[in-house]
Amino acid sequence: MNRYTDLIQQTFDFPTKEFHVENNELFFNGVNLMEIIQTYGTPLKLTYLPKISESIQNAKTYFNNAIQTHNYKGKYTYCYCTKSSHFSFVLNEALKNDIHIETSSTFDIPLVRSLYAEGKITKDTFIICNGFKRELYKQYISELLNDGFKNCVPILDNLSEIDYYLEHVKVPFQVGIRIAADEEPKFGFYTSRLGVRYNDIISLYEEKIKDNPQVSLKMLHFFINSGIKDTAYYWSELTRFIQKYVDLKKVAPSLDTMDIGGGWPIKTNVFFDYDYQYMADQIVKNIKWMCAKNHTDEPNIFTEFGSYTVGESGAVLYSILDEKLQNDKELWYMIDGSFITQLPDSWGLNQKYIMLAVNNWDEEYHNISLGGLTCDSMDYYNSEAHQFNIYLPKIEQGKKQYIGFFHTGAYQESLGGYGGIQHCLIPAPKHVLIDRDETGSIVHKLFAKDQTEESMLKTLGYSPVEK
Repeated sequence: MNRYTDLIQQTFDFPTKEFHVENNELFFNGVNLMEIIQTYGTPLKLTYLPKISESIQNAKTYFNNAIQTHNYKGKYTYCYCTKSSHFSFVLNEALKNDIHIETSSTFDIPLVRSLYAEGKITKDTFIICNGFKRELYKQYISELLNDGFKNCVPILDNLSEIDYYLEHVKVPFQVGIRIAADEEPKFGFYTSRLGVRYNDIISLYEEKIKDNPQVSLKMLHFFINSGIKDTAYYWSELTRFIQKYVDLKKVAPSLDTMDIGGGWPIKTNVFFDYDYQYMADQIVKNIKWMCAKNHTDEPNIFTEFGSYTVGESGAVLYSILDEKLQNDKELWYMIDGSFITQLPDSWGLNQKYIMLAVNNWDEEYHNISLGGLTCDSMDYYNSEAHQFNIYLPKIEQGKKQYIGFFHTGAYQESLGGYGGIQHCLIPAPKHVLIDRDETGSIVHKLFAKDQTEESMLKTLGYSPVEK
Protein backbone atom coordinates (compact mmCIF):
# COMPACT_ATOMS: atom_id res chain seq x y z
CA MET A 1 0.00 0.00 0.00
CA ASN A 2 1.33 3.42 -1.00
CA ARG A 3 0.62 5.43 2.14
CA TYR A 4 0.75 9.22 2.39
CA THR A 5 3.30 9.00 5.20
CA ASP A 6 5.60 6.93 2.99
CA LEU A 7 5.32 9.48 0.19
CA ILE A 8 6.28 12.38 2.44
CA GLN A 9 9.17 10.57 4.09
CA GLN A 10 10.53 9.41 0.73
CA THR A 11 10.16 12.86 -0.83
CA PHE A 12 11.46 15.03 2.00
CA ASP A 13 13.91 14.92 4.84
CA PHE A 14 11.03 14.44 7.27
CA PRO A 15 10.25 15.18 10.11
CA THR A 16 11.54 18.73 10.17
CA LYS A 17 12.03 21.36 12.84
CA GLU A 18 8.49 22.66 12.24
CA PHE A 19 6.63 19.46 11.41
CA HIS A 20 6.25 15.98 12.82
CA VAL A 21 3.53 13.33 12.92
CA GLU A 22 2.08 11.46 15.88
CA ASN A 23 -0.69 8.88 15.53
CA ASN A 24 -1.12 9.87 11.88
CA GLU A 25 -1.80 13.50 12.80
CA LEU A 26 0.35 16.51 11.92
CA PHE A 27 2.00 18.75 14.51
CA PHE A 28 3.10 22.31 13.60
CA ASN A 29 5.80 23.72 15.91
CA GLY A 30 4.68 21.19 18.50
CA VAL A 31 1.00 22.15 18.15
CA ASN A 32 -1.46 19.30 17.63
CA LEU A 33 -3.46 20.67 14.73
CA MET A 34 -6.30 18.18 15.09
CA GLU A 35 -6.88 19.43 18.61
CA ILE A 36 -7.07 22.98 17.28
CA ILE A 37 -9.53 21.90 14.57
CA GLN A 38 -11.68 20.01 17.05
CA THR A 39 -11.81 23.12 19.24
CA TYR A 40 -12.48 25.79 16.60
CA GLY A 41 -13.50 24.04 13.38
CA THR A 42 -12.51 25.03 9.84
CA PRO A 43 -11.77 27.06 7.82
CA LEU A 44 -9.31 28.47 10.28
CA LYS A 45 -6.35 30.82 10.26
CA LEU A 46 -3.80 30.52 13.02
CA THR A 47 -0.71 32.38 14.16
CA TYR A 48 1.96 30.66 16.24
CA LEU A 49 3.35 33.71 18.05
CA PRO A 50 6.69 32.32 19.36
CA LYS A 51 7.86 31.85 15.77
CA ILE A 52 7.93 35.64 15.33
CA SER A 53 10.37 36.12 18.19
CA GLU A 54 12.41 33.13 17.06
CA SER A 55 12.87 34.58 13.56
CA ILE A 56 13.89 37.99 14.90
CA GLN A 57 16.41 36.55 17.34
CA ASN A 58 17.87 34.33 14.61
CA ALA A 59 18.43 37.31 12.30
CA LYS A 60 20.06 39.32 15.08
CA THR A 61 22.37 36.37 15.79
CA TYR A 62 23.34 35.97 12.13
CA PHE A 63 24.24 39.63 11.67
CA ASN A 64 25.96 40.00 15.04
CA ASN A 65 27.99 36.86 14.32
CA ALA A 66 29.04 38.39 11.00
CA ILE A 67 29.94 41.69 12.68
CA GLN A 68 32.10 39.87 15.22
CA THR A 69 33.71 37.58 12.62
CA HIS A 70 34.77 40.48 10.41
CA ASN A 71 35.57 42.93 13.23
CA TYR A 72 32.98 45.26 11.75
CA LYS A 73 32.73 48.67 13.42
CA GLY A 74 29.08 49.48 12.72
CA LYS A 75 26.02 48.21 14.59
CA TYR A 76 23.06 46.16 13.37
CA THR A 77 19.43 47.25 13.85
CA TYR A 78 16.37 45.11 13.09
CA CYS A 79 13.25 46.89 11.83
CA TYR A 80 9.91 45.23 11.25
CA CYS A 81 8.16 46.03 7.97
CA THR A 82 4.63 46.65 9.22
CA LYS A 83 2.90 46.23 5.85
CA SER A 84 3.50 42.48 5.93
CA SER A 85 1.03 42.25 8.83
CA HIS A 86 -0.33 45.18 10.83
CA PHE A 87 -2.16 43.13 13.46
CA SER A 88 -1.60 44.11 17.07
CA PHE A 89 -0.65 40.57 18.11
CA VAL A 90 2.19 40.60 15.53
CA LEU A 91 3.57 43.98 16.65
CA ASN A 92 3.18 43.09 20.32
CA GLU A 93 5.18 39.89 19.87
CA ALA A 94 7.80 41.46 17.60
CA LEU A 95 8.40 44.41 19.95
CA LYS A 96 9.37 42.04 22.77
CA ASN A 97 12.68 41.69 20.91
CA ASP A 98 14.10 45.25 21.03
CA ILE A 99 13.31 46.06 17.42
CA HIS A 100 12.29 49.14 15.49
CA ILE A 101 9.61 49.87 12.89
CA GLU A 102 9.42 50.61 9.17
CA THR A 103 6.25 52.16 7.77
CA SER A 104 4.99 52.41 4.21
CA SER A 105 1.80 54.50 4.19
CA THR A 106 -0.32 57.11 5.95
CA PHE A 107 -2.24 55.00 8.44
CA ASP A 108 0.91 53.36 9.75
CA ILE A 109 1.48 56.55 11.75
CA PRO A 110 -1.70 56.30 13.88
CA LEU A 111 -0.60 52.71 14.50
CA VAL A 112 2.74 54.06 15.77
CA ARG A 113 0.86 56.50 18.00
CA SER A 114 -1.19 53.66 19.46
CA LEU A 115 1.90 51.58 20.20
CA TYR A 116 3.47 54.55 21.96
CA ALA A 117 0.33 55.19 24.03
CA GLU A 118 0.42 51.55 25.13
CA GLY A 119 4.08 51.80 26.14
CA LYS A 120 5.19 49.33 23.46
CA ILE A 121 7.62 51.82 21.89
CA THR A 122 9.31 55.05 23.02
CA LYS A 123 10.20 58.32 21.33
CA ASP A 124 13.69 56.84 20.85
CA THR A 125 12.34 54.00 18.68
CA PHE A 126 13.40 54.31 15.05
CA ILE A 127 10.42 54.88 12.76
CA ILE A 128 11.70 54.49 9.20
CA CYS A 129 9.06 56.07 6.94
CA ASN A 130 9.13 54.70 3.42
CA GLY A 131 6.89 55.04 0.40
CA PHE A 132 5.79 57.68 -2.07
CA LYS A 133 3.90 59.94 0.30
CA ARG A 134 0.64 61.80 -0.13
CA GLU A 135 0.26 64.99 1.87
CA LEU A 136 -1.51 63.43 4.88
CA TYR A 137 1.34 60.93 5.34
CA LYS A 138 3.88 63.77 5.30
CA GLN A 139 1.70 65.71 7.75
CA TYR A 140 1.59 62.79 10.19
CA ILE A 141 5.37 62.31 9.93
CA SER A 142 5.92 66.02 10.60
CA GLU A 143 3.66 65.85 13.65
CA LEU A 144 5.62 62.88 15.01
CA LEU A 145 8.85 64.83 14.64
CA ASN A 146 7.37 67.95 16.26
CA ASP A 147 6.12 65.80 19.16
CA GLY A 148 9.62 64.58 19.98
CA PHE A 149 9.90 61.29 18.06
CA LYS A 150 13.49 62.16 17.30
CA ASN A 151 14.29 58.91 15.51
CA CYS A 152 11.44 59.18 13.07
CA VAL A 153 13.32 59.21 9.77
CA PRO A 154 11.40 60.04 6.58
CA ILE A 155 13.01 58.29 3.63
CA LEU A 156 12.92 60.68 0.68
CA ASP A 157 11.35 59.05 -2.35
CA ASN A 158 11.57 61.98 -4.73
CA LEU A 159 13.33 65.31 -5.09
CA SER A 160 10.54 67.52 -3.73
CA GLU A 161 9.43 65.53 -0.67
CA ILE A 162 11.87 67.25 1.66
CA ASP A 163 10.31 70.64 0.92
CA TYR A 164 7.25 69.72 2.96
CA TYR A 165 9.28 68.78 6.03
CA LEU A 166 11.42 71.90 5.82
CA GLU A 167 8.25 73.96 5.91
CA HIS A 168 6.31 72.06 8.58
CA VAL A 169 8.84 70.48 10.96
CA LYS A 170 9.82 72.93 13.72
CA VAL A 171 12.68 70.91 15.28
CA PRO A 172 15.97 69.55 13.91
CA PHE A 173 15.34 66.25 12.13
CA GLN A 174 17.02 63.49 10.15
CA VAL A 175 16.16 62.10 6.73
CA GLY A 176 17.18 59.19 4.56
CA ILE A 177 17.27 58.86 0.78
CA ARG A 178 15.99 55.82 -1.06
CA ILE A 179 17.92 54.79 -4.15
CA ALA A 180 15.94 53.75 -7.21
CA ALA A 181 17.58 50.38 -7.82
CA ASP A 182 17.54 48.64 -11.18
CA GLU A 183 15.04 45.81 -11.31
CA GLU A 184 15.85 42.21 -12.12
CA PRO A 185 16.25 41.78 -15.91
CA LYS A 186 13.08 39.68 -16.23
CA PHE A 187 10.95 42.42 -14.62
CA GLY A 188 8.64 44.53 -16.78
CA PHE A 189 10.50 47.78 -16.01
CA TYR A 190 14.19 48.58 -15.91
CA THR A 191 14.26 50.75 -12.81
CA SER A 192 12.10 50.75 -9.68
CA ARG A 193 9.32 53.37 -9.64
CA LEU A 194 10.31 54.11 -6.03
CA GLY A 195 13.30 56.10 -4.88
CA VAL A 196 15.62 58.78 -6.25
CA ARG A 197 17.75 57.94 -9.24
CA TYR A 198 21.47 57.49 -8.62
CA ASN A 199 22.51 60.59 -10.57
CA ASP A 200 20.29 62.89 -8.49
CA ILE A 201 21.26 61.80 -4.99
CA ILE A 202 24.34 63.92 -4.39
CA SER A 203 22.75 67.01 -5.93
CA LEU A 204 19.64 66.49 -3.74
CA TYR A 205 21.88 66.46 -0.68
CA GLU A 206 23.97 69.46 -1.71
CA GLU A 207 21.02 71.63 -2.76
CA LYS A 208 18.53 70.94 0.04
CA ILE A 209 20.29 69.34 3.01
CA LYS A 210 23.99 70.21 3.21
CA ASP A 211 23.78 73.85 4.28
CA ASN A 212 20.50 73.63 6.21
CA PRO A 213 21.05 73.39 9.98
CA GLN A 214 17.48 72.11 10.45
CA VAL A 215 18.02 68.79 8.67
CA SER A 216 20.76 66.15 8.48
CA LEU A 217 21.20 63.09 6.30
CA LYS A 218 21.10 59.90 8.40
CA MET A 219 20.84 56.97 6.01
CA LEU A 220 20.92 55.71 2.45
CA HIS A 221 18.19 53.18 1.67
CA PHE A 222 18.21 50.23 -0.71
CA PHE A 223 15.60 47.66 -1.71
CA ILE A 224 15.13 45.31 -4.64
CA ASN A 225 11.99 43.31 -5.30
CA SER A 226 13.69 39.96 -5.83
CA GLY A 227 14.90 39.98 -2.22
CA ILE A 228 18.25 39.06 -0.72
CA LYS A 229 19.47 36.15 -2.79
CA ASP A 230 22.86 34.70 -3.62
CA THR A 231 22.70 35.78 -7.26
CA ALA A 232 24.92 37.85 -9.52
CA TYR A 233 22.08 40.36 -9.84
CA TYR A 234 21.79 40.93 -6.08
CA TRP A 235 25.52 41.27 -5.46
CA SER A 236 25.89 43.61 -8.44
CA GLU A 237 23.11 45.91 -7.19
CA LEU A 238 24.39 45.80 -3.60
CA THR A 239 27.92 46.69 -4.76
CA ARG A 240 26.56 49.61 -6.77
CA PHE A 241 24.61 50.77 -3.71
CA ILE A 242 27.64 50.56 -1.39
CA GLN A 243 29.69 52.58 -3.87
CA LYS A 244 27.05 55.32 -3.87
CA TYR A 245 27.11 55.27 -0.07
CA VAL A 246 30.87 55.86 0.09
CA ASP A 247 30.63 58.57 -2.58
CA LEU A 248 27.87 60.32 -0.65
CA LYS A 249 29.69 59.93 2.66
CA LYS A 250 32.56 62.03 1.28
CA VAL A 251 30.28 65.09 1.11
CA ALA A 252 27.78 64.17 3.85
CA PRO A 253 29.61 63.57 7.16
CA SER A 254 26.34 63.02 9.08
CA LEU A 255 25.55 59.96 6.95
CA ASP A 256 26.25 56.91 9.13
CA THR A 257 23.67 54.25 8.26
CA MET A 258 23.02 51.92 5.37
CA ASP A 259 19.52 50.42 5.15
CA ILE A 260 19.61 47.31 2.96
CA GLY A 261 15.83 46.86 3.07
CA GLY A 262 14.01 43.56 3.31
CA GLY A 263 13.72 40.38 1.37
CA TRP A 264 15.10 37.52 3.43
CA PRO A 265 13.15 34.51 2.17
CA ILE A 266 10.99 32.13 4.16
CA LYS A 267 10.39 28.42 3.73
CA THR A 268 7.78 27.87 1.03
CA ASN A 269 8.52 24.19 0.61
CA VAL A 270 10.03 21.46 2.73
CA PHE A 271 13.05 21.37 0.40
CA PHE A 272 14.02 24.90 1.45
CA ASP A 273 17.74 25.62 1.17
CA TYR A 274 19.03 29.04 2.20
CA ASP A 275 22.10 29.77 4.30
CA TYR A 276 21.16 32.84 6.35
CA GLN A 277 24.49 33.00 8.17
CA TYR A 278 26.43 32.88 4.89
CA MET A 279 24.35 35.71 3.42
CA ALA A 280 24.77 37.88 6.52
CA ASP A 281 28.52 37.17 6.42
CA GLN A 282 28.79 38.11 2.76
CA ILE A 283 26.77 41.32 3.15
CA VAL A 284 28.89 42.51 6.08
CA LYS A 285 32.11 41.40 4.37
CA ASN A 286 31.28 43.27 1.16
CA ILE A 287 30.35 46.48 2.96
CA LYS A 288 33.52 46.36 5.06
CA TRP A 289 35.74 45.67 2.03
CA MET A 290 34.35 48.51 -0.07
CA CYS A 291 34.49 50.96 2.83
CA ALA A 292 38.12 50.06 3.49
CA LYS A 293 38.90 50.41 -0.22
CA ASN A 294 37.43 53.91 -0.20
CA HIS A 295 38.77 54.94 3.25
CA THR A 296 35.22 55.29 4.58
CA ASP A 297 33.95 54.59 8.09
CA GLU A 298 31.86 51.43 8.24
CA PRO A 299 28.17 52.32 8.49
CA ASN A 300 25.51 50.99 10.80
CA ILE A 301 23.34 48.40 9.06
CA PHE A 302 19.53 48.43 9.16
CA THR A 303 17.27 45.74 7.75
CA GLU A 304 13.50 45.85 7.24
CA PHE A 305 12.30 42.26 7.39
CA GLY A 306 8.60 41.73 6.89
CA SER A 307 7.76 38.29 5.50
CA TYR A 308 10.79 36.89 7.30
CA THR A 309 9.43 38.21 10.61
CA VAL A 310 5.88 36.96 10.44
CA GLY A 311 5.52 34.62 7.45
CA GLU A 312 6.45 31.33 9.09
CA SER A 313 4.15 31.94 12.05
CA GLY A 314 0.98 31.57 9.96
CA ALA A 315 -1.13 28.68 8.73
CA VAL A 316 -4.56 28.10 7.20
CA LEU A 317 -6.51 24.89 7.85
CA TYR A 318 -9.31 23.55 5.67
CA SER A 319 -11.75 20.67 5.56
CA ILE A 320 -12.29 18.76 2.36
CA LEU A 321 -16.01 19.11 1.71
CA ASP A 322 -16.24 16.54 -1.06
CA GLU A 323 -14.44 15.06 -4.03
CA LYS A 324 -15.46 15.49 -7.67
CA LEU A 325 -14.30 13.48 -10.67
CA GLN A 326 -14.39 15.72 -13.76
CA ASN A 327 -13.88 14.52 -17.35
CA ASP A 328 -13.27 11.02 -15.97
CA LYS A 329 -9.70 11.98 -15.23
CA GLU A 330 -9.52 15.14 -13.09
CA LEU A 331 -10.12 14.50 -9.41
CA TRP A 332 -10.94 17.56 -7.34
CA TYR A 333 -11.04 18.03 -3.59
CA MET A 334 -13.28 20.98 -2.75
CA ILE A 335 -12.17 22.96 0.32
CA ASP A 336 -14.42 24.88 2.72
CA GLY A 337 -12.82 28.19 1.81
CA SER A 338 -11.29 30.11 -1.08
CA PHE A 339 -7.73 30.58 -2.29
CA ILE A 340 -8.56 33.89 -3.94
CA THR A 341 -9.95 35.48 -0.77
CA GLN A 342 -7.90 33.74 1.92
CA LEU A 343 -4.55 33.02 0.23
CA PRO A 344 -4.58 35.65 -2.51
CA ASP A 345 -0.88 35.35 -3.35
CA SER A 346 -1.51 31.76 -4.48
CA TRP A 347 -3.84 33.25 -7.09
CA GLY A 348 -2.25 36.58 -7.90
CA LEU A 349 1.43 35.58 -7.82
CA ASN A 350 1.20 31.80 -8.20
CA GLN A 351 2.78 31.65 -4.76
CA LYS A 352 3.35 28.17 -3.40
CA TYR A 353 3.15 27.33 0.27
CA ILE A 354 3.96 24.23 2.27
CA MET A 355 0.83 22.11 1.96
CA LEU A 356 0.37 18.94 4.02
CA ALA A 357 -2.42 16.66 5.14
CA VAL A 358 -3.35 17.22 8.77
CA ASN A 359 -4.70 13.70 9.38
CA ASN A 360 -5.01 10.25 7.80
CA TRP A 361 -1.28 9.92 7.13
CA ASP A 362 -1.62 6.11 7.09
CA GLU A 363 -4.07 6.13 4.16
CA GLU A 364 -3.25 5.58 0.51
CA TYR A 365 -2.61 8.74 -1.49
CA HIS A 366 -3.57 9.91 -4.96
CA ASN A 367 -3.10 12.84 -7.29
CA ILE A 368 -5.71 15.59 -6.89
CA SER A 369 -6.39 19.28 -7.49
CA LEU A 370 -7.78 21.60 -4.83
CA GLY A 371 -10.75 23.83 -5.62
CA GLY A 372 -12.06 26.85 -3.74
CA LEU A 373 -15.63 27.99 -3.22
CA THR A 374 -15.82 31.07 -5.45
CA CYS A 375 -17.13 30.94 -9.01
CA ASP A 376 -13.82 32.16 -10.41
CA SER A 377 -12.09 29.61 -12.62
CA MET A 378 -8.74 30.57 -11.05
CA ASP A 379 -9.79 29.62 -7.52
CA TYR A 380 -7.65 26.48 -7.36
CA TYR A 381 -4.33 25.08 -6.21
CA ASN A 382 -2.92 22.28 -8.32
CA SER A 383 0.81 21.95 -7.79
CA GLU A 384 3.48 22.19 -5.16
CA ALA A 385 6.67 24.23 -5.47
CA HIS A 386 8.83 21.12 -5.73
CA GLN A 387 6.70 19.27 -8.26
CA PHE A 388 3.80 19.67 -10.68
CA ASN A 389 1.27 17.65 -8.72
CA ILE A 390 -0.53 17.52 -5.41
CA TYR A 391 -0.92 14.25 -3.51
CA LEU A 392 -3.26 13.79 -0.57
CA PRO A 393 -4.77 10.80 1.27
CA LYS A 394 -7.76 9.09 -0.29
CA ILE A 395 -10.97 9.98 1.47
CA GLU A 396 -12.42 6.87 3.04
CA GLN A 397 -16.14 6.56 3.69
CA GLY A 398 -17.07 8.13 6.99
CA LYS A 399 -13.71 9.83 7.48
CA LYS A 400 -13.02 13.54 7.36
CA GLN A 401 -9.93 14.91 5.65
CA TYR A 402 -8.20 18.10 6.77
CA ILE A 403 -5.32 19.91 5.09
CA GLY A 404 -3.07 22.79 6.04
CA PHE A 405 -1.19 25.54 4.22
CA PHE A 406 1.79 26.73 6.20
CA HIS A 407 4.01 29.81 6.44
CA THR A 408 1.15 32.00 5.25
CA GLY A 409 1.54 34.73 7.87
CA ALA A 410 2.61 37.64 5.64
CA TYR A 411 0.37 39.86 3.51
CA GLN A 412 -2.56 37.47 2.99
CA GLU A 413 -5.02 39.21 5.33
CA SER A 414 -4.39 42.69 3.97
CA LEU A 415 -4.34 41.59 0.32
CA GLY A 416 -7.52 39.61 0.91
CA GLY A 417 -9.28 42.65 2.38
CA TYR A 418 -9.64 41.33 5.93
CA GLY A 419 -12.96 42.30 7.47
CA GLY A 420 -14.40 43.60 4.22
CA ILE A 421 -16.24 42.25 1.20
CA GLN A 422 -14.84 39.09 -0.34
CA HIS A 423 -15.41 37.58 -3.77
CA CYS A 424 -18.76 35.72 -3.84
CA LEU A 425 -19.26 36.97 -0.26
CA ILE A 426 -17.00 34.23 1.08
CA PRO A 427 -16.60 35.06 4.78
CA ALA A 428 -13.23 35.53 6.44
CA PRO A 429 -12.51 32.49 8.64
CA LYS A 430 -11.83 32.35 12.34
CA HIS A 431 -8.37 33.41 13.46
CA VAL A 432 -6.72 31.69 16.42
CA LEU A 433 -3.60 32.83 18.27
CA ILE A 434 -1.32 30.15 19.67
CA ASP A 435 1.32 30.89 22.28
CA ARG A 436 3.24 29.25 25.09
CA ASP A 437 2.83 30.16 28.75
CA GLU A 438 5.62 30.62 31.28
CA THR A 439 5.89 26.84 31.67
CA GLY A 440 6.21 26.26 27.93
CA SER A 441 2.75 24.74 27.62
CA ILE A 442 0.69 25.55 24.54
CA VAL A 443 -2.19 27.99 25.02
CA HIS A 444 -4.58 29.30 22.40
CA LYS A 445 -7.41 31.80 22.09
CA LEU A 446 -9.81 33.08 19.48
CA PHE A 447 -8.74 36.42 18.00
CA ALA A 448 -11.60 36.78 15.52
CA LYS A 449 -14.80 34.88 14.87
CA ASP A 450 -16.05 33.95 11.42
CA GLN A 451 -17.12 37.00 9.45
CA THR A 452 -20.89 37.39 9.70
CA GLU A 453 -23.51 38.05 7.08
CA GLU A 454 -24.62 41.09 9.11
CA SER A 455 -21.21 42.77 8.80
CA MET A 456 -21.14 42.16 5.06
CA LEU A 457 -24.66 43.50 4.55
CA LYS A 458 -23.80 46.62 6.56
CA THR A 459 -20.72 47.25 4.41
CA LEU A 460 -22.83 46.81 1.27
CA GLY A 461 -25.38 49.32 2.51
CA TYR A 462 -28.24 46.95 3.34
CA SER A 463 -30.44 47.23 6.38
CA PRO A 464 -30.65 44.27 8.76
CA VAL A 465 -33.69 42.07 8.31
CA GLU A 466 -35.35 40.20 11.14
CA LYS A 467 -35.63 36.48 10.54
